[in-house]
Amino acid sequence: MRCKEALYLRPWAFGDEPNLVRHANHRQVWRNLRDRFPHPYTDTDARVWVAIVGEMDPLTQFAIEYRGEAVGGIGFDRGHDVYARSAEVGFWLGPTLWGKGIVSAALQTLTEHAFATTDLVRLEAGVVAWNPASARVLEKVGYTLEGRLVHSVFKDGEFADRLIYARLRDTTTPVT
Repeated sequence: MRCKEALYLRPWAFGDEPNLVRHANHRQVWRNLRDRFPHPYTDTDARVWVAIVGEMDPLTQFAIEYRGEAVGGIGFDRGHDVYARSAEVGFWLGPTLWGKGIVSAALQTLTEHAFATTDLVRLEAGVVAWNPASARVLEKVGYTLEGRLVHSVFKDGEFADRLIYARLRDTTTPVT
């Protein structure tokens, strides 16, 4: 999926592993993600991830490709049971590319894709309060701050608040 010039969302592919390690293996990336995202990020971690997402059907996890190179990841995890029409979005980008509007464009594309190809009516994201850049990305793409969960995150030896953002399907868009 094309986001903007030289920026695409695409399936992860064998061969992405070296770029994945280069862009993911940063403490400042890991610090803003769940613990299931490893640090340090190794070649083995990259091989396992590419194999796992290669078997996804439907595909909900994408590589962010910028200028021909996988530089980050973005995707959504669908809820279950009474949350089946909601999904949690997540994203990360290698720190050398922060501040260039890459994630905002990628999130806009992912959001449009999720609403156009699924029956989801709600996309939400949790942001650790010490990460205002990700909060700005969500706000730029039309996600609304719904609440703050005080001390709900324990990461890197400290407690932090979690900010909950959401975007709802446009009510003029038919739901399948």
